[in-house]
Amino acid sequence: MSEIHDPTGLDVALDIADELGTILPPPRVGKPKPPRPRSARKASDLEPVGVLFAQVIGDKGWSKQLAIQQLFAAWPTLVGQTNAAHSKPVGYNAGVVSVVAESTTWATALRTIAAQVVARLNEVLGEGTVTRLEVRGPTPPSWKAGRRSVPGRGPRDTYG
Repeated sequence: MSEIHDPTGLDVALDIADELGTILPPPRVGKPKPPRPRSARKASDLEPVGVLFAQVIGDKGWSKQLAIQQLFAAWPTLVGQTNAAHSKPVGYNAGVVSVVAESTTWATALRTIAAQVVARLNEVLGEGTVTRLEVRGPTPPSWKAGRRSVPGRGPRDTYG
C-alpha cells in the first residue's frame, strides 16, 4: 500500500470537515436562543468535539495520516532544535520519511543518527510507522527552466 503525503495536510483537514458536516447539526439561522444556565445543562446533552473527531478519524482510517502530520509539526522536538534548524521533513511514502538538509554536511550528520531518529519516530507515532529515513542534501539550481533556457546543454558547454 503506497501512500502519497500531502505536506500541507489540507486534504485530510477538508475530509474531516466534510465528515463533521454530516454529523453535526447545521448552524442555526436567525435570533439565537439564550443559553441555558450551566447548572441546568446535563452532561448527556453535550458530546465533546474531541469524541466526534476521534469517531470520524477512526471510521475513516485517518489515524496514520494524522500521525504523519504530527511528525511534520513536531519535527524540532523529535530530532532536536539544532538538527531541525538545518533540516526539514518533506514527504512520507510507504514508511519512508524524506528529509532535506540545508547542506551536505548536515545531510551526513542526519544519516549518522538515522537509526535513532527512526526509533524515536516509531516510539511517538506507533511501531512500524516509519521504516527508513531518507536524507538528501540541497538540490543544485536547474539550468533547464526559465525564459532564457535553450535546448541542449545550454550555458554549460561554454565552460571549456
